Amino acid sequence: MIEVTRLNGSKLLINAELVEFVEETPDTVVSLIDGKKIIVKESRQDIKNLVILYKREFMSNNHI
Repeated sequence: MIEVTRLNGSKLLINAELVEFVEETPDTVVSLIDGKKIIVKESRQDIKNLVILYKREFMSNNHI
């Protein structure tokens, strides 16, 4: 899960595995594979970095 911030300031956890794409329009819109869209304060690059960190952590914790 990655933590993001909605425009109203509330925090939200998103399953990083469900992120389909992220665009800046100029607000950052995170689109999930189920079609849901979430507008967040973080930049597109911030979301990318959060997903990369999540995947690195996931792989290191599940490496056998």
